[in-house]
Amino acid sequence: MAGPESDGAVPPVLESSVGLAVLPSALEPLRKRNAAEQLAERLVTAIALGEFVPGQRLPAERELSGMLGVSRTVVREALHRLADDGYLEIQRGRNGGAVVRSSWGPASAEMVRRTLAPHWADFEALLDLRLLIEALIARTAAARHTSHDVEAIRHAQRGYAEAGSEREASRAADQALHTAIASAGHNAYLAGLSRQIRAQVSLGFGAEPYSADIRRRAIAQHAELVEAIADRDGDAAARLAAIHFGLTEVALRDLLRRAQGEVRP
Repeated sequence: MAGPESDGAVPPVLESSVGLAVLPSALEPLRKRNAAEQLAERLVTAIALGEFVPGQRLPAERELSGMLGVSRTVVREALHRLADDGYLEIQRGRNGGAVVRSSWGPASAEMVRRTLAPHWADFEALLDLRLLIEALIARTAAARHTSHDVEAIRHAQRGYAEAGSEREASRAADQALHTAIASAGHNAYLAGLSRQIRAQVSLGFGAEPYSADIRRRAIAQHAELVEAIADRDGDAAARLAAIHFGLTEVALRDLLRRAQGEVRP
């Protein structure tokens, strides 16, 4: 497996936290020759999807390198490409880094098409798997949770509701909530599979799509899902989880349609 400082291809599987290589990747590995160009395309797609929003600082070069299994040189080149194209601002100094300036530019549609369109059948299968797995996780949490689990879930739910419009705080709070729900199922393999799918659906960046509308809907859906789990209503929890995680599929489909010209930016 290529380490973070190598220029080799990203491995075609993601390893779960319990050490099992389970899922093939929905995207092709970043190849050495065009890795920076392909990484730039993925980043633009993630920005257009709302995984990273204007004003937000991207993860540090070292973190991006570890996420995607490419060298920091490749990451640096991709970031500077996007800065030259107006998507990012590279800030210097102790608290510097790459900050998102724009979520859409002249080259966005082509970059999004290159990232999503050739692999759309794989994404559809992955999204279908996600709905099945997250419904199972919610059902299992409803059946197996302890009072301590419910306390942790409710605490995480409040954290998301109170995060406000700051993207990074919402991202961390959303991940904490779904981690708490998965933990309530008391099966590390099932929780690990959920994390793998999340990483792939997010193009390797580990973030869900974000917008003011998605946040409003997520707050309401979180409340219903948490109550169903706390009430040990497995059927309702499974149904609500599938609806909630369907937000990502809707966002991806809308973005691809926009890139293909069916909806103008």
